[in-house]
Amino acid sequence: MSRNFTNEELSKMLYEALKIQKPIDVISDIDNEVTVEDAYDIQLLNVKRALEDGEIVTGKKIGLTSKGMQELLGITEPDYGHLYKSTEVKNGGTVDTKTLIRPKVEGEVAFVLKEDLKGPGITVEDVYKATDYICASIEIVDSRIKDWKIKLVDTIADNGSSALYILNDKKVKIDDVSLPDIRMTLYKNGEVVNSGTGKDVLGNPAISVAWLANKLCEYGITLKKGEIILSGAITASPEAFKGDMFECVFSELGNVKVEFK
Repeated sequence: MSRNFTNEELSKMLYEALKIQKPIDVISDIDNEVTVEDAYDIQLLNVKRALEDGEIVTGKKIGLTSKGMQELLGITEPDYGHLYKSTEVKNGGTVDTKTLIRPKVEGEVAFVLKEDLKGPGITVEDVYKATDYICASIEIVDSRIKDWKIKLVDTIADNGSSALYILNDKKVKIDDVSLPDIRMTLYKNGEVVNSGTGKDVLGNPAISVAWLANKLCEYGITLKKGEIILSGAITASPEAFKGDMFECVFSELGNVKVEFK
C-alpha cells in the first residue's frame, strides 16, 4: 500500500511544528502505514537538521519505561530521543511556557558516561563500568502531536516527546547507591503529586541504559563518553502550566527544581 507522506515530508512537518510551537495532526492517523523503523528514521532526519542548524547533541533520553505506559501503547520495549545543549535548563531555573505546547514534568536518574557504550551485547554490568556518575534530573516532555494523542510511532518520530532537561550538580558514584532503591518524590507547588523508586524504571534504571545502547546499535549509533542519559520517568508525568513550580526530591541524589513562567 502506498504511503500518504514520505519520511522526509513527515520529518519536515515535525521540525516546523517544533520551531513555531504549533502541533500537527497525529502522524499515525494521517499516515497509518508508518512503522517503528520509519519513525526512528524521521527522528534521525530531524537530528541531522538540528545539527545543521548548529545544535550540539549532549545525550539521549529514554521513554516508555513503565509497565503502565508499555501496556497502554501495546509495546514491550522503551523508546528514545536525543538531547541538545540548547535544551538544558539550569537547576532552579525558569522555563517560558510560550516556548512549549503542553509540557509535562518527569523525575529521572541521569547517567553521565566516562566510556563509550556500543552494542550489541551491552549488560547492566557494562553500564555500571561505563558510568562516571549519576545525578538527579527533571525531564520536561512536550508533544508536537496535537493533544498528546500519541501512539508509539508518533512519540518516536517526535524525538521521544523530548523538550528540556535539568540536572542537579551533585555527582554520585554509581556504586555508592542502590539504583533500584533510590526514592523520588515529585512536588508541584509544594504539594506531593506522586513518588516512586528506581525499581519503577524496568526494575533498575541501568537496565534502561543497557537497552538503549543495544537499540542504538541497530542504527549505527554509539553512546559516547561524556553523554548524558536520562534513564526514564520514575512516576507519571503531571502537566505544567504558567506559574507552576516543580521539585523532585531524590533520596541520595539531592533535589532538582524548575519554575514555569
